[in-house]
Amino acid sequence: MFGWILTILLVSLLTIVFYKGYKNTKRVVINQITIDSSNKSSKNSNTRPFRILHLSDLHLENISISPKELYETLKDEPIDLIAVTGDFLDRKRTIPKLKPYLQVLNQLAPEYGIYAVFGNHDYVLRKKNFQELKKVLEEYNCKTMQNENDTLMIEGRKLHIIGIDDYSTKRSQIEKSYENIENGYNLVLTHDPNVVLGMKDYHYDYLLSGHFHGGQIHWPKPFHLVKMGKLVRMNMVKGLHQHDGKTFYISEGLGQTALNIRLGSRPEITIHSIMLPFTKDEREVEAV
Repeated sequence: MFGWILTILLVSLLTIVFYKGYKNTKRVVINQITIDSSNKSSKNSNTRPFRILHLSDLHLENISISPKELYETLKDEPIDLIAVTGDFLDRKRTIPKLKPYLQVLNQLAPEYGIYAVFGNHDYVLRKKNFQELKKVLEEYNCKTMQNENDTLMIEGRKLHIIGIDDYSTKRSQIEKSYENIENGYNLVLTHDPNVVLGMKDYHYDYLLSGHFHGGQIHWPKPFHLVKMGKLVRMNMVKGLHQHDGKTFYISEGLGQTALNIRLGSRPEITIHSIMLPFTKDEREVEAV
């Protein structure tokens, strides 16, 4: 009799936990992060910040927000650039589900475009299906980056977008990603933040990543993340951090893997406001 009562109580408790965990997947939070590395002596130090919409780990098999909800959430936000840091999906049949989300990103009309890198789950797709995923992204105006970079001119300042491929699947080629980079602001996009541990000799002003889902089940601690690299053991699984004096951000992501629940974590949309400094050469041009 006591055994039956204990079983009922245990099942009831697990039901409550799973229900709460599932409800948490719908409680999307918008985090506003400000990074100011501008040169205060610049004439244009009062220029408005450059705003980056950062999405990560959509995991479209278990995403927390519909395309319509995403648009309604962000339609009034001024956005200069969109960065998506990997793990879109891991099943071929999910690729069509990506398209309405990409339509929303285009509706948000970022002046300087949409940039994307891939994560370990994207590479679960076989070669042909991965190429289909990449093609769909590019058809919807996403510049996909696999160990490469691009340079934008923002009101006379150089912004280098550096896309480092996934570290956890051993696809990162840091040196290649930095080829031909000159003076300017270095913004790195990558999926697995563990890559920062090997970037002591590579300058970046800010790095955006994801991968850990904030633990997803972060209660009491995300013990299941222990095998996901040294950063976890350094208690760096979400939010703003520094390593070797350089700043990086780990998004909790929008979707879930395995169990579609979150405990001690929230699905996240992040808007980063960065102040772009002038390089010495750019300040000299400005002064003329």
